[in-house]
Amino acid sequence: MVPPLTNYHIKLLAAALMVVDHVGVIFFPELPILRVIGRFSFPLFAWLLVQGEQYTHHMPRYLLRLIAWGFISHPVYLWAFEISEPDLNILFSLALGALCLRGRRQYPQWELPIWVGGGVLAELSHASYGFYGIGAIALIRTYKLTALWWLFWILLHLFTELQWGYNQLPAVLSPLIFHLTNGERGAKARWFYLFYPAHLLILGLIHLQIQQPTG
Repeated sequence: MVPPLTNYHIKLLAAALMVVDHVGVIFFPELPILRVIGRFSFPLFAWLLVQGEQYTHHMPRYLLRLIAWGFISHPVYLWAFEISEPDLNILFSLALGALCLRGRRQYPQWELPIWVGGGVLAELSHASYGFYGIGAIALIRTYKLTALWWLFWILLHLFTELQWGYNQLPAVLSPLIFHLTNGERGAKARWFYLFYPAHLLILGLIHLQIQQPTG
């Protein structure tokens, strides 16, 4: 039986889960279940990044697109989440992950230092998901349903639990979704990058409207 999910389906699922996560952050911080559900989104974005870096015909353009949309989205990101301290949105994290992916492809003998350096840089730059994000991308690149792979994947999530709490821990099950993919690209998703700043803008405007006094 052919697995039913194309990468387009994964994009739809990742986008929907991200909205759930952000609705939880902005509107219902007292309902942690929304964060737990929504945190499945990052491993799916990491899966798409690994696929994209592997099959892109123009890596500089692919990387520039991530960085450009990261800058476009950043003011909306800071405003929607009411962030005042230095913090980089997920698109910058994915761009850093893409650099690590391409770096280890061109310099395989330096793979471990590249991933460790990427994780350290993610932490120092306050990129979303920090070391976990880069670690997840590194492991997803080598995704195999073997006991050793699962061991490293589980250890990454246990380490993250010690750092962040339990929100990210259930995402340890996300590789079960990867197992349902068929490796096909599926329909084009020209809306995908625009969706990130657009949904944050919409959620932020709704929140602003709710906060305004009615009298």
